[in-house]
Amino acid sequence: MIMTILITGANGQLGNEMRIVTKGSKDRYIFTDVCEEHPESLEMLHKLAGDDVDSTTTKLDITNLDAIRAMVKENDVKVIVNCAAWTNVEGAENPEKYELAEQLNAKAPENLAIAMKEVGGLLVHISTDYVFGGDPYNTPCKEDQRGTPTGVYGLTKLYGEQNIQNTGVEYLIFRTAWLYSEFGKNFVKTMLNLTATKPQLKVVFDQVGTPTYARDLADVILVALDDYKKEIVNCQLSTVNYSKSGVYHFSNEGVCSWFDFTKMIQQIAVELETSETAENFGTHGASDVLPCLSEEFPSEVKRPAYSVLDKAKVKNTFEIVVPYWTESLKKCINNIM
Repeated sequence: MIMTILITGANGQLGNEMRIVTKGSKDRYIFTDVCEEHPESLEMLHKLAGDDVDSTTTKLDITNLDAIRAMVKENDVKVIVNCAAWTNVEGAENPEKYELAEQLNAKAPENLAIAMKEVGGLLVHISTDYVFGGDPYNTPCKEDQRGTPTGVYGLTKLYGEQNIQNTGVEYLIFRTAWLYSEFGKNFVKTMLNLTATKPQLKVVFDQVGTPTYARDLADVILVALDDYKKEIVNCQLSTVNYSKSGVYHFSNEGVCSWFDFTKMIQQIAVELETSETAENFGTHGASDVLPCLSEEFPSEVKRPAYSVLDKAKVKNTFEIVVPYWTESLKKCINNIM
């Protein structure tokens, strides 16, 4: 059985990792976005996956339900993996941007869910640890824990989850945290630059969570898609009430602060440095990275002080082993450098 699977936000961090992990798949993947692939991302994609990786992009506006319906019908789409979102946490607090954030994070997921519900398909959706934060936590957050977002970004993402669930569609919602990759703008790439160019850096140590390598998340999504496909085949049906439909948490293993994260980025970069990388990226060891409190960096957003995600459910359900955060970080930085 060959399934047609539609990927939204295909030119973002997770979308590009999905291009890599699905290379060679027997299923048919349609990679969609509203914008073209950035030349630097395209270069990285070919570096990591070869010239024969699918780098095509089909235009799709996921805020337009009729456009989604038309693409689903035309291509007999059975699964949508939604990698698209408004991820500018600070920008979402701008009243002029709220409507756009709400459209992308809350309304668009509902549109995708409706389209999949109408054809008896599956929606895989990516959410965030920012749905938590309003309550003081000191133990890893579980999937059934009450959402208490502290800002517009987290609130719109929580609304997106609820909208999906209210449609009655079969769904997998993966909440993740501190996502990074070789693509686009992210914390790892920013700190690789700053530790090579700034004599001193201050990074908060009172916000604790777990980094997530987007490649590892893409691998888990692929495992879930294979599981869903097997369930359809076993039931001998074109659609199925998926037994594992629900919310899951995924990040890498371990816990750290943003300060610890930065120190490890710097340490790995120093270990991997050669004369060639020093010429291209600079020398990382000279920067003095210091811990500081969040209050030293006033912000419109109150970020979660503790947002470690409990991953027991996803590990047990899909029988996966989750890599430790420093192991995955080293793989990513090695690919970048």
